[in-house]
Amino acid sequence: MNVSTAGQPRLVILGATGMVGGYALRYALEHPAVARVTTIGRRKLSISHPKLDEIVHRDFADFSALAEPLSGQDAAVFCLGAYTGAVPDSELREITVDYTIEFARVLRIASPAAAFSFLSGSGADPTGRSRLAFARYKGEAEKALVAAGFPHVYIFRPAYIYPVEPRKEPNCSYRLLRAIYPVFRVLFPNQVIRADELGHAMVDVVVRGTGQSGGVLLENRDIRAMIKSLHPFPQ
Repeated sequence: MNVSTAGQPRLVILGATGMVGGYALRYALEHPAVARVTTIGRRKLSISHPKLDEIVHRDFADFSALAEPLSGQDAAVFCLGAYTGAVPDSELREITVDYTIEFARVLRIASPAAAFSFLSGSGADPTGRSRLAFARYKGEAEKALVAAGFPHVYIFRPAYIYPVEPRKEPNCSYRLLRAIYPVFRVLFPNQVIRADELGHAMVDVVVRGTGQSGGVLLENRDIRAMIKSLHPFPQ
């Protein structure tokens, strides 16, 4: 069984090859309060670090085989996701809802005291009434996580996530948003957040805690306020 080192937490990160998850991973590895970081992904990462444990796992529909490495974890940072339109609707639901619930099921059994930091999205609708599939699926995942029994669930609902580093944008809308980001940030500051800020906040909240139990909902404004108090970033 994994055991925290001298009270330092052990974190497991899903989605570490993605934009937000990549920042969360790098930050967690350099965080002095974090003892170990375990990543779960379908392929190997391109980095190495003495605090890093990598697990290559192909079947995200079944995490049962990972009960042992998931034991003794203090927190999970779940950044797995897909862009709307990038995959068929059935696959979007599988990634957004089914993978989240299955991972949470195994983690809850293996590490019942773990905190859970979940990357949702602005507009997520736990009532299931939204016309947007993304909103319904993220809301369904949120609802399942809150009901799973973890002592602390932190639900992050960012609006537009600014990539910071150059990348190939997934569609025209994202290319436009990136182009107008400097103006958009000034006019609508609570509708944008940097990817590095978001990744850091998702790690910080499970390392430091908030004292609140159950599900804690963090909208874009809340995330910005949190990160500003901890790590002022250049804008």
